[in-house]
Amino acid sequence: MQPTPAPAPEQSESELLQIRREKLDGQVKAGLNPFGGRFDTTHQPGALKADFTEALDVRVAGRILSRREMGKATFFDLGDISGRMQCYLSKGDVGDEAYAQFIQLVDIGDFVGVEGFTFITKRGEKSIHIKKLTPLSKALRPLPDKWHGIADKEIKYRQRYLDLISNDRSREIFVTRSKMVATIRNYMQERGFLEVETPMMQDVPGGAAAKPFETFFHALNQPMFLRIAPELFLKRLLVAGFTQIFELNRNFRNEGMSRRHNPEFTMLEAYWAYADFEKMADLVEGMICHLAETFCGGLKIKRSRVSDCLTQLAIFGGIVYSMKYEDIDHSMEFAYLNDNLRDWSHALDVESVTAVAAKAKEACLKVCELAGAKIDETRKKQLDLLIEKFDGLCEECYIDLSRPWRRASYRELIMQAAGSDWFDLPLMDKAQRAVSLNVTEIKTGLEEYEITQKVFEQLIEKVTFNPLYVTHCPKELVPLAKQNAQDDSIVDVYELIVNGQEISPGYSELNDPIVQRERLEHQAGEETQKIDEEFILALEHGMPPAGGIGIGIDRLIMMLTGAEGIRDVVLFPQLKKKA
Repeated sequence: MQPTPAPAPEQSESELLQIRREKLDGQVKAGLNPFGGRFDTTHQPGALKADFTEALDVRVAGRILSRREMGKATFFDLGDISGRMQCYLSKGDVGDEAYAQFIQLVDIGDFVGVEGFTFITKRGEKSIHIKKLTPLSKALRPLPDKWHGIADKEIKYRQRYLDLISNDRSREIFVTRSKMVATIRNYMQERGFLEVETPMMQDVPGGAAAKPFETFFHALNQPMFLRIAPELFLKRLLVAGFTQIFELNRNFRNEGMSRRHNPEFTMLEAYWAYADFEKMADLVEGMICHLAETFCGGLKIKRSRVSDCLTQLAIFGGIVYSMKYEDIDHSMEFAYLNDNLRDWSHALDVESVTAVAAKAKEACLKVCELAGAKIDETRKKQLDLLIEKFDGLCEECYIDLSRPWRRASYRELIMQAAGSDWFDLPLMDKAQRAVSLNVTEIKTGLEEYEITQKVFEQLIEKVTFNPLYVTHCPKELVPLAKQNAQDDSIVDVYELIVNGQEISPGYSELNDPIVQRERLEHQAGEETQKIDEEFILALEHGMPPAGGIGIGIDRLIMMLTGAEGIRDVVLFPQLKKKA
């Protein structure tokens, strides 16, 4: 018996790059243009496959995503953002020279154009039978592995093009995002709203309480700021006589980054003269339900729980990591489990939460079995709780957008979460009550409304998944909204919570210039330069009563597509520059 030959050693990156450079030179020597020009097409690959007709003459271009050589014939997949289409190339159709050039000089990742006709293979695969192939662009670097895609999150976000080439899910999210934004625009226009554009550079950053990005306008010799919101300019248009306006805008806030926050983000802001916050809530509810029915197939949407699963895996990993170094038998098995936990965390990019949670639950039970009587009571309780958590993650969870959506006042919700006597408590008692309820970040110096807002964020917002309109918030939180006629400590607003985060605020807009100045001065404190005097001047000319809304488009897309984080719905999220 002949010994099995050793597998060929993997080629280094520099060797792969050198091979592709040599193939580039080979194309030039063969008289081919490795970076060609115009190629007229009749179809995109994915569109042709979706609306397939047999025996159709076609011209299709795209990137080679895979290939399977079979002697005198080769099958390869041609693809772009629309999808992929199988192609069949044979030596008998294109000739010996052209076929040899393809085999020897064309790689996976190269762009080519093909001419031929459609047919169905013996295995039932929709395909293009190629009569002519034209190289269009040589890829000098190899693509990510076909089956594993981009495992490194840093590369996924920094080199998004590689993620889009290799990850069907990413392509689907961004194509859907584009279509959703177009649908939002149409929805607003069909209801009489006019789209407008307002400045992205402002001399006074207003419309929200946020730290702006600063720049300098040399032609005007003055500092400027990237806008944190378009609100104050849009309201000037209400003064001018516009009655229904909206802007799909980019805003910039020089603040923290997280799974739910990106410093550059997309917002829909809209204003409707003679309306109020309740009418705007109806508008938003109708729009989001329309998007869900159009793109999600109904009003029940699967909720992403990847972050929940990662949190539990991290807790489990800490327990297993500590136990493998203690005087417990099977330490090698504990080490093996620890390695598996790391693999499962990465597996969430390609496997469902339910599948990973089921494995983790079995692993928890295994740890209890291995440790036996030696496990201490604290760890036993931790593991029992983890088993319960993983068991819950094994079941699919949905956001129910069925109408009508619940509406409840801020005060009512706080009293349910923190006690019916909450608003009667003095400041120190509020702080102590909040700490006893496991509310974090309760620091000395916080005002009463700030402590109450911490309670709201952690005990109400964070655990609310189905839509909830939180109405009539404290006036300190929303300085640009109209005070309530019956209680001047609150304002006529809503805050829409879905999936544990704010999706949209809506106001009955404040149109009293005297009260508006007082609110802005209180908000600015000693920083009077933050008060937009031009906006106050416009209000003094008279602004009609109006309703206004803002919708965070990125968060809305996250919710409707099931994306785990804001970076997964922003094509090129901000990242720290590589050293």
